[in-house]
Amino acid sequence: MSITHNTPDNIPAANEILSSDALAFVEALHEKFADRREELLGKRETARQEAAESKSLDFLPETREVREGDWKVAPAPEALKDRRVEMTGPASPAKMAINALNSGAKVWLADLEDAASPSWANQIDAIANLRDAARGTLSFTSPEGKEYKLREDAPLAVVVTRPRGWHLPENNIAVNGRTGSGSLTDFGLHFFHTAEQLLENGHGPYYYLPKMESHLEARLWNDVFTFAEEYLGIEHGTIRATVLIETIPAAFQMDEILYELRDHASGLNAGRWDYLFSIIKYFRDAGEQFILADRSSVTMTAPLMRAYTELLVQTCHKRGAFAMGGMAAFIPSRKDEEVNRAAFEKVRNDKTREANDGFDGSWVAHPDLVPVCKEVFDGVLGDKPNQVDRQRPEVSVSAQDLLDVPSAGDQRTEAELNANLYVAIRYIAVWLSGNGAVAIHNLMEDAATAEISRSQIWQQIKNGVVYSDTGNTATRELVSDALDKQLEVLRGEIDAENYEKWFVPAGKLISDMVLTEDYPDFLTLPAYDLMEGNK
Repeated sequence: MSITHNTPDNIPAANEILSSDALAFVEALHEKFADRREELLGKRETARQEAAESKSLDFLPETREVREGDWKVAPAPEALKDRRVEMTGPASPAKMAINALNSGAKVWLADLEDAASPSWANQIDAIANLRDAARGTLSFTSPEGKEYKLREDAPLAVVVTRPRGWHLPENNIAVNGRTGSGSLTDFGLHFFHTAEQLLENGHGPYYYLPKMESHLEARLWNDVFTFAEEYLGIEHGTIRATVLIETIPAAFQMDEILYELRDHASGLNAGRWDYLFSIIKYFRDAGEQFILADRSSVTMTAPLMRAYTELLVQTCHKRGAFAMGGMAAFIPSRKDEEVNRAAFEKVRNDKTREANDGFDGSWVAHPDLVPVCKEVFDGVLGDKPNQVDRQRPEVSVSAQDLLDVPSAGDQRTEAELNANLYVAIRYIAVWLSGNGAVAIHNLMEDAATAEISRSQIWQQIKNGVVYSDTGNTATRELVSDALDKQLEVLRGEIDAENYEKWFVPAGKLISDMVLTEDYPDFLTLPAYDLMEGNK
């Protein structure tokens, strides 16, 4: 074999997951698709530079026939017709996987990406947990002796797995001497070990696809799926994929993305933080009209966010696909009833807006929020499994609507600067230690939070933003001082050993990210190289 790999010694099932047959499939995926992946990643920067120079994006003239054509995606399989509540969370450790499957949600987004810390041990453990979940054998006993098992008194959530995005590597796999792709590795191992069992269960291999920037990247995924089905002798169209529209160029290619995946497509999802992060990243050189307001002040009712979500619902339903709403990241408190009351009210309002706008379901980040989301969508859907038949012909969204960043407001404060620094450092520190879903101030944060936080700070320095609450100007000196102060705050909250091991390197990484003159496209790439076992 021309594939080489490391085997984590702390995962009991590692040798089974990294079997010679499974690795042969991962190798075949790389040999057939790795070159195209690298070519498409190279095209991203060219497209971004063109957009920054023109200070605009538009719907593609060369794909007009696709947008205006009369076509639909394949009918939904029975297991995916009702997606009114989707629980999100990492597939490792096993305890979290079991809690998600038992949560009462219709779907579990089993995350190997933004809510996962991609150490090799975590990725392999996640695949093993998903394999065991498909077999019905997943269980866990805590050090205190508490047992966690899959419930038998109610249906388990249908699993939809999110592999890593095209841009992320897997340093523990090499094919023909070249570093592996996180996407192909995650998909390959998961599909190989679960596809046939899932079909026996009446489900199937279902996926969420993150971070795509063009319909050509969707075409690559479609070809991967077709190859995988042929490899295992599974019927074409068995795989179903929901695409996260979480980059600004993808918002201009929703029809085209669904078209490329039409035999395998299930729907599109609106991902708030990554979408805003992408706007900053894509138009970082395009001037003041693209300076984003404080992220905490940018609501989903802002005109540019309404344009994005309304276009998504309209596009999905026109094509017979599901429109999935975004994350409710609030974490209920079992100690503070006032925190609970406020969190539940915000979640209810957010989900009510989505259900009334035509979304077919939405995400929550905690099992206690499943009943709230379900109640809201039950009230709109009634006995119907979805509202794909709601076409929204009255929606009309232009390129200018999608790019109307000033419509999100102009609140930019030094208080938010400090909050962004605190969250980014704290999240990355915990991420480096092996946990990718982190509760901070009663919110479940993932990598998208750190990305938008550090990107806002970089953009503010680049444009010399004057903070409305203090009158100070965003400079490298001011931000550097603020970062040092937030590190001192964290030093007072964290024990000395963990602070030195994780928070000091996290602080250095965030400092490098926000103070550099050249904007780094992804925080997770250098962070991944810092992670033990991935160097």
